[in-house]
Amino acid sequence: MKASAFLYPWDVVGDPDAARRLAGLGVEQVTLASAYHSTRALTPRHPDRRIVTAEHAAVLYPPDEGRWKGRELRPYPQSWVAGDDPYAEAAEALADAGLQVHSWVVLAHNSRMGAEHPDTSVVNAYGDRYPWAPCIARPDVHAYLVDLAAEAAVRPGASGTELESCGWYGFAHLHAHDKTSGVGLGDAAQYLMSLCFCAACRDGYDGIGLDADELGATVRRALEPVWAGAGSQETGWSGVEKLLGGSFAAATWRWRGRVAQTLQESAVAAVRRAAPDPDFQVLLHADPASYRTGANAGVHASRILSVADGVVLPCTGGDAAREAVLGPFAGLSGVLAANFNVVTGMGGSPGTLARDAAHAASLGAGELRLYHAGLASGPDLRAVADALSAVRGG
Repeated sequence: MKASAFLYPWDVVGDPDAARRLAGLGVEQVTLASAYHSTRALTPRHPDRRIVTAEHAAVLYPPDEGRWKGRELRPYPQSWVAGDDPYAEAAEALADAGLQVHSWVVLAHNSRMGAEHPDTSVVNAYGDRYPWAPCIARPDVHAYLVDLAAEAAVRPGASGTELESCGWYGFAHLHAHDKTSGVGLGDAAQYLMSLCFCAACRDGYDGIGLDADELGATVRRALEPVWAGAGSQETGWSGVEKLLGGSFAAATWRWRGRVAQTLQESAVAAVRRAAPDPDFQVLLHADPASYRTGANAGVHASRILSVADGVVLPCTGGDAAREAVLGPFAGLSGVLAANFNVVTGMGGSPGTLARDAAHAASLGAGELRLYHAGLASGPDLRAVADALSAVRGG
C-alpha cells in the first residue's frame, strides 16, 4: 500500500535532516500543508525550535496578487516560517529525498476570516456565530474557497492535492481553552447545532419552501431536552430525524447537500483547470455520512468518486469505525486512502498500525495516510517504520 505522511513546511524548513528522516520511514509521499488553519504545533526534532504557533489561518506560499487584488476575502500570509515560500522550499527538499509531494489544502475553516468578516460565518439557531466556520452558502465565501483551492493545490512540485474541509463546518471545533464539553452532544445534536441561519441560508430554506423562523424554533425546541441531559447521545441520521422530525431533517439536507455538492464540484473543477497536467490527482478528506460537518466533509460515496479521483477517510479506531467509513465505498472505482492517527499523545495507535492497515486493505483501501509525521514522537515514528515494513512484507 502506498503510504503518505502529513507534514507542515515548518517541519522541514531549517532542518536539513527532515526529508531524509521522512524517507527513512518507508513512505513514498508527503502530504504537505499549503493552506492551513491556526494551530500550535510541537516540532520535537527540529534543530532550532520546539514550538510553532500559527496565529491564524494562512497560506504557506506567496499568494498571487493578480488573483486577489481588490477582493475583500483573500488568503492571509503567514509570518511564522522564515523565507518567501516555505511550501516550495519544503517541497523541493522532500523531492530531493525521493518523495512525491501532495499539497494539503484546508478550505472552510478560518477563524481570522470570521473575526474580520463576521457576516461570513455560520450562525446557529440561537443567533451565535461560529467564526471558525465560513458559511459555504454565501456567494462570496464560495468564490473565495474555489479560488483558494485552485491556487493552494497547484503548487510547484506537487503531483496532486488533498482538500480538507471542502464542505460544511459547524459546531465541532478544537478551540483554545475549550469549555463546551459540559453537555456531551451526539452527532445528531451536533447537526442541529451546525444548521446555519445566516441571510444566505435563510434565503436557501425559503427557496425550498421551508420557513427559517419556524425551523429555528423547531431546532431550539428539539434541543431543550438535550440541554437537560436527555437525548444528547442520539447518533446517525435516524437520530437527527428523531430530534428534528423527518420532514424538517430532509428539508434541511436538501438545501445543505446541494450547497456542499456545488462547492465540491466547483473546487475540484477549478483545481483541474489550474493543474499542469491531467494526471494531477485530486482527493477529498471525506466522511460517507453525508450530513456530517468538519474537516472530513460529508459526501455521497458514489457521487464524490465521479467528481474527485478519490477520498481520504478517517480510519483511526476499532474495526467497526473503519467498516463504517470504508463500507459505503465498496466496489466503487477511485482512490481510497485510509487515514490513521499515529501520534500516541493525540489518541493514535502506531503500535497497531500494521494490523489496522491490513484490515483497511481488506475493506478496499489502497493507500495509507499517516497523521502526523512532524508531531509524532521518536518511538511513534519507529513504530510506523516497523508497521510499514510489515505491511510490505519486509
